[in-house]
Amino acid sequence: MTLLRSPAIFVSSAGLVCALVACRTSPPLTAQQTAGKHLYAVRCAHCHEENDLQLKKTPPDLHSVFKSSVLPSGALATDVEVRRVILAGKGMMPAFIGRFDDAQMSALLAYLHTGLR
Repeated sequence: MTLLRSPAIFVSSAGLVCALVACRTSPPLTAQQTAGKHLYAVRCAHCHEENDLQLKKTPPDLHSVFKSSVLPSGALATDVEVRRVILAGKGMMPAFIGRFDDAQMSALLAYLHTGLR
């Protein structure tokens, strides 16, 4: 006995499986997150993404900075702590105090919360 499926049922089943399992789309970035993405690209990515700087120590990957409850340093992964590190600098990272206003810092943090998508 051969079981035949109509193409419509197969496509519908595949679409349902895709929708339930693997085909997740992220919501579009907000205006604030988009502004943060731009700031990250021009101020952060040069060190925190692949680069040719040949630094003594590789800067931490920021793609999942808020996915864990702690930062690579062991400090709690909170907006307050990330803001503090950005403004004051840490280790080889220079201080960015005076380079971001409050709105820009909030935008950068909002973008970091997206996992850098």
